[in-house]
Amino acid sequence: MNKTIMLSGILLGALAVVLGAFGAHGLKELLPGEALESFNTGVRYQMYHALLLLVLGSMRQLDEARKKWVFYLLLSGVVCFSFSIYLLATSSLTGIYMAAIGVITPLGGILLISGWLLLAYRIFKPLG
Repeated sequence: MNKTIMLSGILLGALAVVLGAFGAHGLKELLPGEALESFNTGVRYQMYHALLLLVLGSMRQLDEARKKWVFYLLLSGVVCFSFSIYLLATSSLTGIYMAAIGVITPLGGILLISGWLLLAYRIFKPLG
């Protein structure tokens, strides 16, 4: 499980760098400022949580069973939050207007918050 968590963090981090560069160079002239800002918010939150996954995967004080649900919450949160923002921010370019996908963004935020809170609980709750 630790390798899976670490690999997920590495891949999400690398993808955040690629998407950040794409936003800064490829989308800068194509998207209005507000859409570009939203896109960058998705990149920023993806990177924050990629780094958190690297920390989670390297934590020795939590066993794999205690990490498992934190990992699932964080990974699904990043996919729902960041990727829905990417789709919404670029909808003017793709011509695909998915207003319905906007409900996925707050769900992703709830999953991310839940992952952080579960991590805190798992760290501070005594074993046994």
